[in-house]
Amino acid sequence: MTYHPLHAGWSLSSDGSSHELDGVPATVPGCVHTDLLAAGLIDDPYLDGNEHRLSWIGRTDWTYRTTFTWSPDEHERTDLVCEGLDTVATLTLNGTRLGDTANQHRSYRFPVRHLLREGDNELVVRFGSAYAYAEERRAALGERPGAYDEPYPFIRKMACNFGWDWGPNVVTAGIWRPIGLESWSRARLAEVRPIARADGTVEVSVRVERTTEEPLDLTAEVAGVTAEQRVEGRAAVLALQVPGAGLWWPRGYGDQPLYDLTVRLGAQEWRGRIGFRDVELDREAFKLKVNGVPVFVRGVNWIPDDCFPSRITRDRLAERFGQATAAGVNLLRVWGGGRYESEDFYDLADELGLLVWQDFPFACAAYPEEEPFRSEVEAEARQNVARLAPHPSLVLWCGNNENLEGHADWGWQDRLGGRSWGAGFYHDLLPSIVAELDPTRPYWPGSPYSGEPLLPPNDPASGTIHIWDVWNREDYRHYAAYRPRFVAEFGFQGPPAYATLRRGSSDEPLTPDSSHQKAVDGQAKLLRGLGDHLPQPGTFDDWHYLTQLNQARAMAFGIERFRSLMPYCMGTIVWQLNDCWPVTSWSAIDGDGRRKPLWYALRRVYADRLLTVQDGAAVLVNDAAEPWSGELHLVRQSLDGRPLAKEVVAVHAAPRSVLRVALPPSVAGPDDPARELLVARLGGERVVGGYAEDTAVAYPEAAYDAHAERIPGGYRVTVTAATVLRELALFPDRLDPAASVDEQLVTLLPGESVVFEVTTGRELDTRALTAFPVLRCVNEVVRS
Repeated sequence: MTYHPLHAGWSLSSDGSSHELDGVPATVPGCVHTDLLAAGLIDDPYLDGNEHRLSWIGRTDWTYRTTFTWSPDEHERTDLVCEGLDTVATLTLNGTRLGDTANQHRSYRFPVRHLLREGDNELVVRFGSAYAYAEERRAALGERPGAYDEPYPFIRKMACNFGWDWGPNVVTAGIWRPIGLESWSRARLAEVRPIARADGTVEVSVRVERTTEEPLDLTAEVAGVTAEQRVEGRAAVLALQVPGAGLWWPRGYGDQPLYDLTVRLGAQEWRGRIGFRDVELDREAFKLKVNGVPVFVRGVNWIPDDCFPSRITRDRLAERFGQATAAGVNLLRVWGGGRYESEDFYDLADELGLLVWQDFPFACAAYPEEEPFRSEVEAEARQNVARLAPHPSLVLWCGNNENLEGHADWGWQDRLGGRSWGAGFYHDLLPSIVAELDPTRPYWPGSPYSGEPLLPPNDPASGTIHIWDVWNREDYRHYAAYRPRFVAEFGFQGPPAYATLRRGSSDEPLTPDSSHQKAVDGQAKLLRGLGDHLPQPGTFDDWHYLTQLNQARAMAFGIERFRSLMPYCMGTIVWQLNDCWPVTSWSAIDGDGRRKPLWYALRRVYADRLLTVQDGAAVLVNDAAEPWSGELHLVRQSLDGRPLAKEVVAVHAAPRSVLRVALPPSVAGPDDPARELLVARLGGERVVGGYAEDTAVAYPEAAYDAHAERIPGGYRVTVTAATVLRELALFPDRLDPAASVDEQLVTLLPGESVVFEVTTGRELDTRALTAFPVLRCVNEVVRS
């Protein structure tokens, strides 16, 4: 087999648009937006209000064209292999139509040898407007209710391209994954699907496309073990047993050994990596088990990291995954409004021990089941279930995001009038495909879902729930009213880093409205969410600090509550890890890859060992493999640092357990809530909390000594407190957009010090580095 990539020499033109463009250089893989941006023909869609000014792109037809040279070779067949076309495409080669496509989520293969000619050949890919296609199907099949007035349920394309409450409307078109010519003779490996188990067995299912009926030699090899057979048909299964195979574990539970698997059909070769492990799902409690061990999920939801996927490199993914693991995350949920991710995504997850929950790409809408959609859904599901089968990190297939809840609770049934809405996909088609092609992994029809079609989907007592009354209506303390089995979505908004907001907006000066805000009533909810926790801001700088801090506190409160319910509750998946552009959203990592204060809070509350105080008790959450023992120190003290009461309690928390220790009366309640703090300490873990909300605490004016010194790679900033300093934070990106800091949100008691390490390649003003608005604490805003 030989492969000839067709990635060079492409040009782009618009068809029948008021924006007449021709001969624009095009990059493949890529898309129209990135090509126009590279040519200087449009402004960056992510900045200011450009998103809206560029909406014409998604309503325009586009043509990609290239000429390539071909010479006859010894092979019998040559196929044009299109790994990803976005989305409504017609392909012609040397003037002859090859076929049409209408699904971004699958690949296509067209036989072309009979059309190729020696010398120059012209390949044309014409993309029709995704909007026009989807609106035409909607008119033919009837309206389907959804979260947004956009036609995304009527096209098999990344739904969030049409805009979301965190994302821009940038409806793309283009050759977004590799394209090329593949030449072969006699037979080719059309599909290799290995299924590995914890007992060291591997079943390698192979599908063969062939031009001959002659028997073929098929072999598979892994860890020095080989199996072979003669193949006379179009399918075969090879069984191998690897003695003493090391088990693949999630991070925090063991190692992640990966084994090279090689499959050969004649001279053809397929290579991949597998891991030996078993996955189970306790469906009543919604508890994931890997190799028989229950895993408390410390998860984050993953959205597409860029609206233009060809810009997402392996290095960029590695950076995001590194940020996730550094925050204690052990699972990524690939959300259903996005896409099936790249091989790099799942390879990195395999290597790092990050579990992957994979939604099928359906989200927040009723989806038609009529043709051509049913056949397209089946084709994409078969391709991707088989493609992802080798990856041990993938532990769950989920049918959709919030569509079951929408049908049950959002008034869809009356609006549907009996029309299809996707139930056949989630309860029949998709589970049957998973059972056939990937029997080692559990399937769950959707999230939220309670385990039975007739049960309320968002019932906390069983299955998965999504919690959105907090953020939308309730104070974040309302998380304590829940006793869930598994929280698959919950979140609270905060703005991006200052440097990200500054890049995204040309406003001068910046205001809260300078940041993109896509959520309904989002700005008002940010302020309402401050409640009695923090004061209402009077300036942009206060708004930025307080709303970021409140996001971090809200999510920490919820996670602490839910982790304290282990093993009744066995998972939290925060909405969301990442962003795709500069926006105010629920993310911990903003659209420019900067860590928000929420990230630092996640690192604390997602640690293996968590100490928290709630409801009159100190709670020890020990999600480590070793016991947690020591002396728990509890001190009630005045704001000026004087101890008013002390207690020491010997504690022992068994591995993977929770221990609750009732606060002794001397520290359980204050004499003066406005002037006292509770300090809990166990070994290196410490919690400083108030007996009242910060707005009711008589904090002194912040007094401290701060100095910065140059060190290799940046600066060391030392702050020594003369008074209590509540939630001290350093924001060096205000001085250098590339600067970052190792810690945030530190409460200091009088006489204590903290050292912040700032990473930067620039010379910074050390006075500015230790002054407002770079250095902040709650005292200053409460007193003002």
